[in-house]
Amino acid sequence: MTPRTALAAATALALLGATACRSTPTPTPTPAGRNAGNQGGGQPGARAGGDSAAAGGSQGAPNPRPYARVVTKEAKTRDGLFKTHLVGNRLLFEIPDSALGHDMLLVTQIAKTTLGVGYGGQAVDNRVVRWERRGNRVLLRSVSYNIVADTGAPVYQAVSAANYSPIMAAFNVEAYGPDSAAVIDVSRLFTNPPSEFSPTDRIRGQVDASRSFVERVASFPTNVETEATVTINVPRPQGQNGGGGGGRGNNNDVQPGAASVLMHYSMVRLPDTPMMPRLADERVGFFTVRQIDFSRPEQRAETRTYITRYRLECSDQRVGELCVPKKPITYYVDPATPTRWVPWVKKGIESWQKAFEAAGFSQGIVAKEAPSVEEDPDWSPEDARYSVVRWLPSTIENAVGPHIHDPRSGEIIEADVQFYHNVMNLNRDWYWTQVGAVDPRAATLPLPDSLMGRLVQYVVAHEVGHTLGLQHNMKASSMYPVDSLRSRTWLEKMGHTPTLMDYSRFNYVVQPEDSIPPELLIPRIGPYDDFIIMWGYKPIPNASTPDAERSTLDRWVRMQDTLPWLRFSTADAAGADPGELTEAVGDEDAVQATTLGLKNIKRLVPMLIPATVRPLENYDDLRELYGRLVGQWATEMRHVAAVVGGESSRENYQDVRFTPIPKARQQEAMHFLAENAFATPEYFLRPEILRRIEPAGAIERINNAQTGILNTLLSDSRLNRLVEQEALAERPSDAYTAGAMLTDLRNAVWGELDDRNVRIDPYRRALQRSYLRLIDTKLNPPPRPANAPAPRGPAAPSGPTDARALLRGELKLLDGELREAIARTSDRTTRLHLEDARLEIARILDPSND
Repeated sequence: MTPRTALAAATALALLGATACRSTPTPTPTPAGRNAGNQGGGQPGARAGGDSAAAGGSQGAPNPRPYARVVTKEAKTRDGLFKTHLVGNRLLFEIPDSALGHDMLLVTQIAKTTLGVGYGGQAVDNRVVRWERRGNRVLLRSVSYNIVADTGAPVYQAVSAANYSPIMAAFNVEAYGPDSAAVIDVSRLFTNPPSEFSPTDRIRGQVDASRSFVERVASFPTNVETEATVTINVPRPQGQNGGGGGGRGNNNDVQPGAASVLMHYSMVRLPDTPMMPRLADERVGFFTVRQIDFSRPEQRAETRTYITRYRLECSDQRVGELCVPKKPITYYVDPATPTRWVPWVKKGIESWQKAFEAAGFSQGIVAKEAPSVEEDPDWSPEDARYSVVRWLPSTIENAVGPHIHDPRSGEIIEADVQFYHNVMNLNRDWYWTQVGAVDPRAATLPLPDSLMGRLVQYVVAHEVGHTLGLQHNMKASSMYPVDSLRSRTWLEKMGHTPTLMDYSRFNYVVQPEDSIPPELLIPRIGPYDDFIIMWGYKPIPNASTPDAERSTLDRWVRMQDTLPWLRFSTADAAGADPGELTEAVGDEDAVQATTLGLKNIKRLVPMLIPATVRPLENYDDLRELYGRLVGQWATEMRHVAAVVGGESSRENYQDVRFTPIPKARQQEAMHFLAENAFATPEYFLRPEILRRIEPAGAIERINNAQTGILNTLLSDSRLNRLVEQEALAERPSDAYTAGAMLTDLRNAVWGELDDRNVRIDPYRRALQRSYLRLIDTKLNPPPRPANAPAPRGPAAPSGPTDARALLRGELKLLDGELREAIARTSDRTTRLHLEDARLEIARILDPSND
């Protein structure tokens, strides 16, 4: 899930995400100044004054020398935003007065790395900076836009006093140029950067200056690009012994010793006139920047929230009713991209052209291949003038779409989609486990290139959506009727999800008899995507201020009243609304959708061996796909569990936002789970598969999946919602109470106790032990270690609820049923299991007897 808003500051602070944007976070730290798929960002604290020596500042008193003695004939000089000179190992900046005091965006990225230390294209930091001169010294300050005020308002003085820009580095003036431009030695700013943008924030250790040096520098009219090799001494962890090790590391292991990274620093002058910002609206899903404006007339400090978007302006040219942009949004394809996937990456980028047509632009977004070295020797994918889809040689199964923006206005300056190589493997597995039963092309692995290319296109398009400013939207897809998802006419017009920004992967609701063309199984740009791009990018000609746009923007949002699939995720609804599910198709009715999905899963089990077993190859693919098929089963079952204690929601400004799911639907969901989730899924237990992949493990695998479903139903927040739904119901009989749910759950898990001759199989015994263990953790939670970090995320509602008493009552009732059932079993293992369960209940109810 992505947060609704993110704090924007001098570092262009925002979010980093993941994303194919998977729900598991990417294992790299969040850089400041980025917006992306699914993670929150935070601002690293800048230290006032900085460390002059470590940050590249000269030591001793300033002593300017003659220009020719500093910028010698050996200097390699480039002119641009300001002049740069490489003199041996020294890098000099010649900064004229015209470049002082202007906002510049400093973007720090990794270009190349030592194996195990991140990947090229990953961000380290982004922040707004200014160069200032004080006598014979030049200062580099970090500038914040967290709090603002009109310069003519009296309160501006207080805001300015509370927002004093910290000094990251200070430099002695080495010489003055012919036009009085200050020449400073900035070498160590890049070879041993200050903590605010140092790679040591990512790689723990100390920079070794003797093995760090500037590699290249290039200056252009609006930006300066610098690359430097930075070598870091990585200490051996305390207690680690020397000697060889046979273990195999992963992509994020940093071994003791030295790590060298090629850092790319891009300094870009921000527009002198910021783009007019567009006010955000919680009913639509853009990433945002926030400013506290103290000069507004409201009787409080007002937070102004603006969307992040590219500056897209109409030229005088037109194509029919569409305008041609002055400068289209342009994405470059990383030259490191495997050749066979390049056309699909370009298709993923340009698939958004349709949405920009809804905003009134022809060719509003275009894809280009990166120029060759011969065509442009200075072109670099790290150059902050270019948005690039980067291909990373990683076994991580993920992709993310961060972007960098101007914190003054939300204008997106550039973006870098990071496409990890093994996201192809993830999509292969998702595709096979979800729609392999209805697409003949997936019958045998590997998938054909034409299909994998289409999946690459899908992932790229999703991540590009994030870089255009779009958040995830899990809500809109629940507005499509499930039956429509099996209609070819509907799918051709609407797709199976209204938005590519949902985690609604492939249409597992479709059945073989529906005869749906395989192309319609994959998400594409949908009606919500057209709507959201129109809402964020369409010009409003007669409005000259953000406030003047509000009436038009509100009128556009009200299209959601009649077209519900244009709705966006509701703030505070995650975990409560079964219409906000991830990895879900047809979540308008999870029971119906999962019933259909379950049919396809059952069809796929006998297809596993033909799809994966090949001569001269082991069973790795069989093991992987079998595990992920069980995982798909568990995911779909959790979609049904989410209905219990659920609340349907709609983000709006006029009416109630949350409404309890009707009692009958919650009861239907519990009945479905009893019949399908807690009954042993025997169709998975095929010896010809299991005996190929493992000597044992089937019981544990099924139990882990079922325990996850149990845990979903017994979550504190769900139990609290059930209690509150009963409390707020007009009539008690209208609510599906927590007590009724727990009774239904007990009967589903321990149903054999009613049999005349009680006999319980190993899978159900494992499920029943998990049931007792989960209740034990709720009634007798382990003490939190004194040094444990505080729990992350929203806390469950505090204060007394009925859940504890109800759980104790369930155990007492269960104990009586167990006592009676023991007398009705002739199976020794079952009897011992039931006796052990009674002992466990006694311990849970009175831990002092342990």
